[in-house]
Amino acid sequence: MSDPIFASIGLGRSTLASFASDPAQSRGRLFPEPGSPTRTPFQRDRDRIVHSTAFRRLKHKTQVFVAYEGDHFRTRLTHTIEVSQIARAFARALRLDEDLTEAIALVHDFGHTPFGHAGERALHRCMAPYGGFDHNAQSLRIVTALERRYAEFDGLNLSFETLEGLVKHNGPMLGPYATWHEEVPRPILEFDARYPLDLERFATLEAQAAAISDDIAYNTHDLDDGLRAGLIELDDLAELELAGTILSEVRAKYPGLDEARTVHEIMRRHITRMVEDVIASTLRRLREDGIETAEDVRNAKRTLLCFSPEMEELAARTKRFLFARVYRSEGVSRVMTRAEGVVEDLFRRYVAEPSQMHGAWSLEVESLDEARLTRRVSDYLSGMTDSYAVSEHCRLFDDTPELR
Repeated sequence: MSDPIFASIGLGRSTLASFASDPAQSRGRLFPEPGSPTRTPFQRDRDRIVHSTAFRRLKHKTQVFVAYEGDHFRTRLTHTIEVSQIARAFARALRLDEDLTEAIALVHDFGHTPFGHAGERALHRCMAPYGGFDHNAQSLRIVTALERRYAEFDGLNLSFETLEGLVKHNGPMLGPYATWHEEVPRPILEFDARYPLDLERFATLEAQAAAISDDIAYNTHDLDDGLRAGLIELDDLAELELAGTILSEVRAKYPGLDEARTVHEIMRRHITRMVEDVIASTLRRLREDGIETAEDVRNAKRTLLCFSPEMEELAARTKRFLFARVYRSEGVSRVMTRAEGVVEDLFRRYVAEPSQMHGAWSLEVESLDEARLTRRVSDYLSGMTDSYAVSEHCRLFDDTPELR
């Protein structure tokens, strides 16, 4: 901060806990850049993420229900904003770096395909001979290579801590404490060889806050959307100990309350119970494990920011309920099966006729071997919004299924 006019701006860590990530101690970026006099590295990361093309596309990507089914269901963008809000609540309560926490929360779903997990399943099958497809690895590709906006580098050139959080927010991918039990996706290994992300160690508490916030958001809000869609009824929540208990409390406190307000009262209490449980559990683990620094967090032998065992079980029951009653319901499954077919059709056509891809995607394809061509097609397809994928299918095929 060489300009004295900015001397009064506080970019330090005076209010942060000792185990929080210190922006002044960031490990930097793959391509070195001069610091900003008005923003920390993590604030710059957050801003680059929000202004990216990939962030805007989240508005038109499926969370659970495709957009044609109604305007009030969540999209990837609204889900991402909800995750960010919950994650910032954790950062505020635990005195973590809120900007890093928000950056990781905002970028965590960049790599999702059109049509949510259905599109990912289809693209993974198509890419199986070439290393497969993983949305987390694709998020990394987007922010390190595919976003092309800056004069001096490809990608967003995010700080080490944000990239680390993006890749490892669910835990280490290698080593004795790995939480990833499959083959590490090839794009992650390739980037790690170029810019090591310490795949055998835990990420920061800021990354862990983003990860648990994702669980809280979809466990709660997919219940809400399931109710909106008529796949579950309010009384069905009685099957769940957490939501059912809250339902009873709301009905006892507000007899005769209309259903819309009842649902909202349940959902906001649902989030609050889970958030308060995580804060208490995390403080307990930090104390038990003697965590004092950010390096202690990375060297820990377990996730530190997490549910209590009791809440973990309640969350698992909610997830099983959602799979049975919402995600695998006849209506949702029928639409998602059709959506998988759309993605597979497009993949095969683009591989056979790369010139059908628009813009620079179809340039110099004759120089690409099969593996690189399919990866380019995968990159192109995964970046599509739901509506663009459908319009492309209509352009290239005579019979496009109705996704409703």
